[in-house]
Amino acid sequence: MRIVGGRWRGRRLVTPPGAATRPTSDRVREAVFSILGPLDGEAVLDLFAGSGALGLEALSRGAARATLVERAAPALRALRANVAALDATVDVRARDVRAFLRDASSAGGPYDLAFLDPPYRDAAGLSAELDLTAVLAPGARVVSESDRRAPLALTGLAVQDERRYGDTLIRIHAKL
Repeated sequence: MRIVGGRWRGRRLVTPPGAATRPTSDRVREAVFSILGPLDGEAVLDLFAGSGALGLEALSRGAARATLVERAAPALRALRANVAALDATVDVRARDVRAFLRDASSAGGPYDLAFLDPPYRDAAGLSAELDLTAVLAPGARVVSESDRRAPLALTGLAVQDERRYGDTLIRIHAKL
């Protein structure tokens, strides 16, 4: 896996061992960032960050700052190794995403762009539990990734675009 665009283009990223973390493929990341367009100066939130690929890709492409939230120890090790290898300045939060969002006052927002890529097996049950609206700036976008058979339904966000890549469903939402 590598950074596909921007100042760190071509730099390799470490991924957590095992099957517990499913990194977004280079092909899907490239498509998502093509759809999103320029990110100059945006504040980015990467929930269920895993290796940090989405948040780090956003920084590589011009985002001003990023907060990456992950709780799994193997993923956190990979994420921190990637941050160090790129000498990136990011806010890494070793927390459960639900707890992070419940404590919105200390979440570091508001964010202009959020990535939401939960483990596919947990996605269906998470839809009702995740309210991102408190940490999003007006006009913010949220990119969700899920299995096409169990799409995430996010409260307070309208689906603006939807793309399928094999079994992966990408939705781009906008804050209402």
